[in-house]
Amino acid sequence: MTEADGGPQEKAAPAPAAKRPRKRAAKPRAAEPAATTAPSQPAAAKPPATPAPALNQVVLEQTAESLAALSANLTQAMTRANQIFSTAFLEQARPGANWQPDPLGVQPALNEVWSHLAQQPETLRDAHAKLWERYAEIWQKHAAYMLTGKATDDEPVRDKRFRDPEWRSNPAFSMLRESYLATAGFITDLVEKAEGVDEATKRKAAFFIKQAVDAASPSNFLVTNPAALRALLQSKGESLVKGVNNLAADMKRGHSGALAISQTDLSAYKVGENIATAPGKVVFRNRVFELIQYSPSTETVHKTPLLIFPPWINKFYILDLQPKNSMIRWLSKQGYTVFLVSWVNPDESMQSVSFEDYMREGVYAAVQAVQDATGAEHVSTVGYCVGGTLLAATLAHMAKTGDDRISAATFFAAQADFKCAGDLLVFADEAGIQYLADKMEAEGGVLDAQTMADTFNALRSNDLIWNYVVDNYYIGKQPPPFDLLYWNADQTRMPAALHLYYLRNFYRDNALSEGKLSLLGEHVSLADVKIPIFMQSSKEDHIAPAASVYRTAEAFGGPVEFMMAGSGHIAGVINHPDAHKYQYWTNPNLKGGVQDWLAFAQEHPGSWWPHWDQWLKNLSGPDVPAREPGAGKLKPLADAPGEYVKVRSSEA
Repeated sequence: MTEADGGPQEKAAPAPAAKRPRKRAAKPRAAEPAATTAPSQPAAAKPPATPAPALNQVVLEQTAESLAALSANLTQAMTRANQIFSTAFLEQARPGANWQPDPLGVQPALNEVWSHLAQQPETLRDAHAKLWERYAEIWQKHAAYMLTGKATDDEPVRDKRFRDPEWRSNPAFSMLRESYLATAGFITDLVEKAEGVDEATKRKAAFFIKQAVDAASPSNFLVTNPAALRALLQSKGESLVKGVNNLAADMKRGHSGALAISQTDLSAYKVGENIATAPGKVVFRNRVFELIQYSPSTETVHKTPLLIFPPWINKFYILDLQPKNSMIRWLSKQGYTVFLVSWVNPDESMQSVSFEDYMREGVYAAVQAVQDATGAEHVSTVGYCVGGTLLAATLAHMAKTGDDRISAATFFAAQADFKCAGDLLVFADEAGIQYLADKMEAEGGVLDAQTMADTFNALRSNDLIWNYVVDNYYIGKQPPPFDLLYWNADQTRMPAALHLYYLRNFYRDNALSEGKLSLLGEHVSLADVKIPIFMQSSKEDHIAPAASVYRTAEAFGGPVEFMMAGSGHIAGVINHPDAHKYQYWTNPNLKGGVQDWLAFAQEHPGSWWPHWDQWLKNLSGPDVPAREPGAGKLKPLADAPGEYVKVRSSEA
């Protein structure tokens, strides 16, 4: 194989090919009624959407009556908003509330960056000169625009904040948009150009400067957002009244003066009824998890069962949203006996449950339960996100103690090396960890689900915060049903002992990858893990960056297959082959950094699931008769999806 093909394959695990299991015979379907009408004609094409009227036209259409109604509704909305914010302020200022002016230590980081920039006069001079040059271009362009009435900006809209045509067709809004973008670029570039600042400090300063810059976008203010102004005038102010009512509902849902922004219609789904509906049984339960064994879809199955460890930060059903995109159902159809861990949503009674408890009562207990249910000698495993971190740590411990029951492991968007873990490192320094420790102590020893949701939303604030502020509160829309966003809002709590250990030892100290960690009485190392490993990463993942997953792949001591999928942390993983979306890259040669790997990787269209299936089935043994849940030593305790997954944090 040539270097362009990825070079000679290293760490390859030879395995015999496995036969594809036979599909179960489908139940006969009822005959469809005969057609009683003539065949329908081809559906007519949908008419193009009516463009929104120009804002100046909407202003000219206002009458005395409409303006009076607008004034009345504005008064009602402002009065209600003042009540909401007053109540929230009092809630946050109550005795015992865990309020801190700068809990994450942002100001010291900013001070250090500015002090270094003050010693770089050439950098400041050049940056200001470039900014004023850009301002001059904007003024010149818009002066010509106002004189000729002809816009010169024909570039496609890439920034979703400025989708409304008014941002280009209206000279005032167009100049506001371009001036903001120029200023935003000036500020964020300055932070990156600060010299002599350590990486962690610059990362924190850059992250929070971007948060401030994004928040200051003119699209985020009622009086400078043309879509919001248009809705306000056309509805005679009713849009703002509806928006304030939406705000009140979200403040109530957030508890204690916090805002829990609605991203979807939370009443549209019910777990086990129209989401997470793959058939199966709960066959084991302890205080940490329920084990679900899913029903087979084939007459024969691979001998080695498959055990999945999802993250405990979210619910497991991202793997089983709907039948059309369910990884659980797809794996069953490929002939795997699928088991899945459904983590408990812990309360105050579990505040002292530790990472080692999750190893012992989670991974080890689940492996034993799968063996009891199937009689299998070995188990294949999957770890997703933080579930993968737990699995990697346990594999290192098993390697140290000679436990060979796990014969292969797959990791979805999972990190065990955290040196390149991205923006989440901002929250894992001493200031961030101490803030969370104080917060969890004040809240009974668990991290509330909304805190984690807010953290993840902040990583993509334009899409997951400000987009909904505009739509929900300014325009007064109700968010539509969306299964993925329903799952995203169904966060879980976390025990203080578990979460603080995870942040300190993995994110802050990178102790597992650097060989500095002892677990369950053993000094562990990823290099001791010799079983076949499959590492999935996603090219645009902002939570488990591909570079970080790649470093994890390099840390294992056995054969590793690393691949990269298109899209991000969720869509990169949940990409059913029938969707015919995205692409993935493969390269058997793990040499150099991730960019070197990608430069020689081969791109493939569509989902990576079949590629993984080919790897996994070669390690899953011969076919055996399909295993029904409850047919082994473990008897059914409940129908899938079980009881733990139905406990919502917002109802606690």
